[in-house]
Amino acid sequence: MKLNRVRRRRRDMQKAAAVNGDRLSELPSDRLSQLPNDLLLNILERMDTLDVFRASFVSKQMQKLASMLSQIVIDLGDGELLGKNSIVADVTCKILSKRSPEITIRNLKVKLLLTPNDCRSVGKSVGLAMATQKLDAAEFDILTPKNSYLCKDADLLNFAKQFNTFFADCPDAFSGLTRLQLENLRFGESDIPNILSTCKRLESLCFFECDARIQSVLHVEHAGLIELVISHGKFKTVQLDCLPKLQRVAYTWILDENPLVLGFVPQLSKLSLTNIRLSDKTLMLSQLLANVQTVSDLYLDVISEKIWFRPECPRVLSHLLGQLRFVNLDNLPEECDIAWTMFLLEAAPSVEELCITVWDHMCAKESQKTHSKKSDVKWEPSAPNFKHKNLAKLTIYGFQSDSKFMRYIRRVMEAALNIKEVSLHDRKVCNICAVLFPHIEVRPSTYPRSFEERDSLRKKITEASMMMASSAVIHFRS
Repeated sequence: MKLNRVRRRRRDMQKAAAVNGDRLSELPSDRLSQLPNDLLLNILERMDTLDVFRASFVSKQMQKLASMLSQIVIDLGDGELLGKNSIVADVTCKILSKRSPEITIRNLKVKLLLTPNDCRSVGKSVGLAMATQKLDAAEFDILTPKNSYLCKDADLLNFAKQFNTFFADCPDAFSGLTRLQLENLRFGESDIPNILSTCKRLESLCFFECDARIQSVLHVEHAGLIELVISHGKFKTVQLDCLPKLQRVAYTWILDENPLVLGFVPQLSKLSLTNIRLSDKTLMLSQLLANVQTVSDLYLDVISEKIWFRPECPRVLSHLLGQLRFVNLDNLPEECDIAWTMFLLEAAPSVEELCITVWDHMCAKESQKTHSKKSDVKWEPSAPNFKHKNLAKLTIYGFQSDSKFMRYIRRVMEAALNIKEVSLHDRKVCNICAVLFPHIEVRPSTYPRSFEERDSLRKKITEASMMMASSAVIHFRS
């Protein structure tokens, strides 16, 4: 099998050479070895690093070129990694040990299972490479042998203990990382601050199902961090104290406490928030963004539950949302009106694109019982003479041809003086929902299918006299 894969790669290389103007028919019998080194190296850079390693056994020339790679990416699928973790560790170590130190590694990424021996050997090799070679970017993606839904509290504590041992054994590797992804770890109180203080070059940090004890408060400080992603952590609060370069935050929380405190984050531009726990509490954007006026991209996901953020007076929010350009509201309940979302347009005069997804995504809920607990949002209707000068595009997923959607689209188009495009999509499809909840009846879709139905709806949307002059194009994108 390996030999066949190498042969296929050789054929791919030959085809690539032909694209670049080389006439394979004029090459000697050993055509591959006669290709220019720079062309061969360019081809190898586009291949999976494990395949390059296998191909290096073909000839001494290939071995030499493999040692000159500037990009080393070993990123197997999660399922495949379970049976090949030791191979990944061995190949990573061999490639790094045979590299030419004069050639900069532009990107090093290693996905690895959290097993003590494999992690330690990779960590030592990467640490040595960082000490002896120039490395622009380096990433560890550390997975656990158990999936999150199989992990118990004891597993989370044990995995965190194993990671801390790995971390302590390989400080040189971690001090040079620019990106770190971790999952299924329950740290001690000082462990995450220790990671942040050691990984001084870190630009991106991603936690999935990680915490520092349930109901703990996580304080984050780092001079160079640009991206922070925390998903399904059981923190009481995540407090971003001092992150002068932070630009992107994505936070999915479970507990009902004050989830996020934004301290000194002067460059924060993209904020993504998801609440996956049904709660009677609502979050006020004016309080969350009290210290931040730089957000240009806002994503709010409610997972088809009660709306967890409160519509507020536009005058209260306007000085905080003055830089906002893109708004994405995801998983709004199908049974509720969406007219309340106008408060964001009124509060953010610079918004250029608004995307709304209406979807009862049942498999993301805690139980079937939550299906009947949705309620409409209480809000003050927008002023009838409200006008918006910058909105250019409105996108709706889950559009249905009922009065709720028709009224909303007309209202937006009347207010948006320069809107150019309205894109209307049918409901999204989730196969998981169909498997988990086969007995729950789904409301029939009224999304227009035929040309006649779509043309009729376009006319109804723009039938008001004030809309006749609108230049917006209405697209039905099934």
